[in-house]
Amino acid sequence: MSVDTDVVIDEKIETVVKEPIQYRVVFLNDDRTPMDFVVDVLVKIFRHSQETAEKVTLAIHNDGAGTAGIYSFEVAEQKGTETTELARANGFPLRVKIEAE
Repeated sequence: MSVDTDVVIDEKIETVVKEPIQYRVVFLNDDRTPMDFVVDVLVKIFRHSQETAEKVTLAIHNDGAGTAGIYSFEVAEQKGTETTELARANGFPLRVKIEAE
């Protein structure tokens, strides 16, 4: 008696790789946080150049909100938390929100 041990697999496994969702860190304008402080935060925490930080700050001031950066969720959350803690430590009510892009 003979036993057939050959296994034939005729299905293919298709792997679908999706890019992770990116998140936007948005600063909201207020009347009490100085523009110089916002520029400093953008330079120190978000690594913007002085010129770019000033442009983003003006956009926040003129439009009511502005994007500080776009990151993975964990990085966006960390930068948002650092910004909020720094603002509160300096007595400013700067608000930051994280939103999916």
